[in-house]
Amino acid sequence: MEKMLIEQKVVSKIYLIRGKKVMLDRDLAELYNVETKILNQAVKRNKNRFPEDFMFQLNTKEFENWKSQIVTSNLEAQMGLRKCPLAFTEQGVAMLSGVLRSARAVRVNIEIMRAFVSQRRALGVSKKLAERMEKAEKDLKRYDDEIGTLFEDIEALSNPSAGPKRNIGFAGD
Repeated sequence: MEKMLIEQKVVSKIYLIRGKKVMLDRDLAELYNVETKILNQAVKRNKNRFPEDFMFQLNTKEFENWKSQIVTSNLEAQMGLRKCPLAFTEQGVAMLSGVLRSARAVRVNIEIMRAFVSQRRALGVSKKLAERMEKAEKDLKRYDDEIGTLFEDIEALSNPSAGPKRNIGFAGD
């Protein structure tokens, strides 16, 4: 149960920014139980480990959009944000455990990696389900068309046309 709660907490901290799933420095710092400033200093000291596809800084527009998504009152005072946060992709989060070098960082990283994998798995299931639903809808439409044709044929057989009747059988001389 506790493991599920941890995963839910981690998943709730994963955002979609620039088309990438990321976690923000302040959320990671909270999970690692360190100050955001300490986390960012460790990253700054190891800048070469964090290329742009591992980590990037939110621009002002992204930052404002993120703030509006989390909808808390008096956000600036509560969060103490003075600059745009750093966003870490899954690979960047993995790199953090080597930079922070604590047992807690390793344990937290394992849980974060599990959360990313769980999300990917859920998206895969959702995609497969959507594909199956689409196929079922197409099949249903085809069956509807076939059933419609069947009813038309039954209607035609039960209401013969008023044309001349032909005798059935052999004609005798």
